[in-house]
Amino acid sequence: MRRIAFALAVIVLSASLAYAQSVRDHTRLEPRGTRVSKSQAEELTLTVTEVALRPVQTWVRTAGLLDKDRKTISAHLDAADAAAVKVGQRVRAFPPEARSTMYQAKVSRIAPDAKGAVVQVMLAGPAREGSTAYVLEIVADRGEFLSIPNEAIIEENGKHIVYVQRGDGSFEPKEIKTGIQGELYTQVIDGLTTGEHVVTFGSFFIDSEYKLKGTAQSGSE
Repeated sequence: MRRIAFALAVIVLSASLAYAQSVRDHTRLEPRGTRVSKSQAEELTLTVTEVALRPVQTWVRTAGLLDKDRKTISAHLDAADAAAVKVGQRVRAFPPEARSTMYQAKVSRIAPDAKGAVVQVMLAGPAREGSTAYVLEIVADRGEFLSIPNEAIIEENGKHIVYVQRGDGSFEPKEIKTGIQGELYTQVIDGLTTGEHVVTFGSFFIDSEYKLKGTAQSGSE
């Protein structure tokens, strides 16, 4: 039985290595980038997203207590978080004992104090019976900015790198300067222009291939 199990393990390992080599052969780098055909991109689940103006949102998280009216939740925010919160912003409220249950709410009042501000949010419907404490996620709209999805950005040695799609179907790395990092999108201050396309899902695969080619070229010189 041990011999059979060992033989099966060897077969599985060999098949895995053969598949990995096949994928690598499909994505050999051009001198200035990574060339991936449309069919190969689909096989690798490689996706690209347009650089565009989008609303950038951050989520301010805090915890609060339900008031006696059972409609209002009060919480405290430090000065940095309070600066991003405004009356009318959307809020998601979760009772800790029922984390899968979400309650919609809105910011109804902000009262600054010496350490930040007391924020009150109004539930859109009845509170959960027996729940007095809530975790709050306040959706703060920071404005509309040139932005890209967070997953497109690779952080390396203090730099922010993205892979931009070129007209010939290859990808090349670009360093960018970023601003506000939202929950889904990050503001781009410099390095990209509207209409360009960057790799989102699969960016780390492209980055690994690019570095492997650079290492191989250095070793052959």
